[in-house]
Amino acid sequence: MVNGKLRMPSFCNIPMIYFDNNATTQVAPEVLDAMLPFLGASFGNPSSAYSFGRQNSEAITAARESVAGLIGASDTNEIVFTSCGTESDNWAILGALEADPARDQIVTTRVEHEAVRKLCQKLEKKRYSVTWLDVDENGELDLDQFRSALNERTAVVSVMHANNETGVIFPVESIAEIVKEHSKALFHVDGVNAAGKIPVDLKNTAIDLYSISGHKFHAPKGVGALYIKKTVTLQPWFIGGGQENGRRPGTQAVHQIVGLGAAVKLVKDMSAIARIRSLRDRLESEILDKIPNSRINGISDPAKRLPNTSNMSFENTNGEAILARLDDLGVCVSTGSACNSADHSASPVLQAMNIPYSQAMGSIRFSLGRFNTEEEVDFVLDALPGIISGLRQLVGEKY
Repeated sequence: MVNGKLRMPSFCNIPMIYFDNNATTQVAPEVLDAMLPFLGASFGNPSSAYSFGRQNSEAITAARESVAGLIGASDTNEIVFTSCGTESDNWAILGALEADPARDQIVTTRVEHEAVRKLCQKLEKKRYSVTWLDVDENGELDLDQFRSALNERTAVVSVMHANNETGVIFPVESIAEIVKEHSKALFHVDGVNAAGKIPVDLKNTAIDLYSISGHKFHAPKGVGALYIKKTVTLQPWFIGGGQENGRRPGTQAVHQIVGLGAAVKLVKDMSAIARIRSLRDRLESEILDKIPNSRINGISDPAKRLPNTSNMSFENTNGEAILARLDDLGVCVSTGSACNSADHSASPVLQAMNIPYSQAMGSIRFSLGRFNTEEEVDFVLDALPGIISGLRQLVGEKY
């Protein structure tokens, strides 16, 4: 709601409450304003030598400086623009393996995003050995298991900064130190759902590679970045021209990159996060109070989860049915990762946490953003108890 009224998406006449900001976010108005000139009059190729092209090159440089500032890179040349988080994740892992072909072990976790997990599963069918690290029922890693997994064969370690489904934050700075103490591996962090939500300062860490994606924090879809520490060399992902200092060929999408830079300026001011956290905490606490046999998936300490994310299970219900009933009311939520929403099995993340099937299949992820309001939380809190009660009655459960 805005000023007490439900927001109206431009493409239909259905009122909408959007609580799925970990899947994607609304392009902020100021981001769209920054992009428009580069979709119109400022159409020059940034690689051109004349001034009409150079002004676009300068816009890219400014965006690169903004991204470097967001994640605390020590040098703007450590930022390489990509098309998305998936490209950044794939390039980081495959590039690290190519950089040290004598090593054949990958270390990762069972709760990674599909962009990492499915790539590692594919590589495991080839010549690579993959060590899959477990999480406990809170979604947290065992750092002793981490240490024991590392050896002289380890080529790359890939760990997410914050889980996209549960919001659980991993101590990546400490993990980086462990990686360097016990191996010669490169350490990649999937920061796609962390950047813009929690502070990141890479220059004071041993992290080698860090992925981000603009559409997770109010930039357009189709643009991301990979941080490559200045001491690390990755071969180009594909072959072409000399763009991005020869590391990522292809004419840069100036409007997308400018949009990313503008979004960074918006989210670098984290004063809005306290309000988002307050909305999330209230949503969680009142759901737990109002709906019997509901629980939070992931560590209960909200400080150890992303400030906008709440994954909740409602025992003996079905997450897809909950989603459908909320959708009928114009409320957008998720049953887990938006990239895997067509799969009707329990989330691999919740399976890795050993969440009982009766709870895992009744899970919903709420992920809030800077455009959400108290009135929207009120609406969901009013509607959800009746939805859950009705679904439980359908399966003969009396609560």
